[in-house]
Amino acid sequence: MSSPAIAGRRPILVTGGAGFIGSNLADRLASEGEDVLIYDALLRPGVEANLDWLKRRHPQRISAIIADIREEDALAAAAADASAVFHMAAQVAVTTSLTDPAADFAINLQGTFHLLEALRRRGAPVPVVFASTNKVYGDLADVALDLVGDAYQPRDPATRAAGISEDRPLDFHTPYGCSKGAADQYVLDYGRSFGLPTAVLRMSCIYGQRQMGTEDQGWVAHFLIRALRGEPISIYGDGCQVRDVLDVSDAVDAYLGAWRRIGHVSGRAFNLGGGPANAISLRQLIAHIGDLTGHPVETRYADWRAGDQRYYVSDTRRARAELGLRAPRPWREGVAALAGWLRQQHGVPARAEAALS
Repeated sequence: MSSPAIAGRRPILVTGGAGFIGSNLADRLASEGEDVLIYDALLRPGVEANLDWLKRRHPQRISAIIADIREEDALAAAAADASAVFHMAAQVAVTTSLTDPAADFAINLQGTFHLLEALRRRGAPVPVVFASTNKVYGDLADVALDLVGDAYQPRDPATRAAGISEDRPLDFHTPYGCSKGAADQYVLDYGRSFGLPTAVLRMSCIYGQRQMGTEDQGWVAHFLIRALRGEPISIYGDGCQVRDVLDVSDAVDAYLGAWRRIGHVSGRAFNLGGGPANAISLRQLIAHIGDLTGHPVETRYADWRAGDQRYYVSDTRRARAELGLRAPRPWREGVAALAGWLRQQHGVPARAEAALS
């Protein structure tokens, strides 16, 4: 564990702050004049580069503790002087939770519990905004769907128009769904039981710069990276499953909105995604990537994975109204911008670079 460089201040703590969303959030906070303490184990490939990038951009604002969320004493030390906490650190893949459910539990649920306990013991009303997931709603198998072209759509007109709301009953599937869902509920209950000002954002698919997409998590970036390199993409299921995608800059707006309005929204959960206007199937994204790169994208198909939702689109009306959010960035524009950033970061074959230049 390294000690934070910022002394004598009360920084904003961002657990998982070197990760995709965490680094974008830390950058925005530092750009707005906030001192930021990043707590990250730097286990995910690429996140060390994110931390270096943050320190170069904000040498007087960014500090870091390199430690695991499972290290209770280190976590308590990081939380000791925090003026607010954005809790982003997590095990993020359903597949990993199925192969190592004990680690998934320890990181996602026990780590969150230790953080909440550290803040409770302080006896101060420290705001906590927690990164949850749409997986808390289960596989949504009871939502009747029709296949319309290359995308599943709800049969119910109201659901088709608005998406899945926060009034949907919770239904945890897979160890990942259980660990994140239970953590989600602990965060909300520590607001009820102990007076911590807490809010939860149940995220759909966030994409954007600094995303190191893999097959298990971060599928928009993963699809782009594979396509830009001329490599095939594996699809689990039929590719007609639908998600609403949201540019990370809009996600950061939501996190800041929840923090700044914590007195108004404390104890509440919000669905966060691109909403119906940014709902796309995997096949639709792949077709768009083909247009961007100028050549067809090779795809391979495999069986559905456990807990996969054939349709999930966030009803964002409550989040937009309560958190003061603008209309999200259109997905085609955002995906094109991410493709340009990834081209610079990863390098691409000549044929793809010519098509994108």
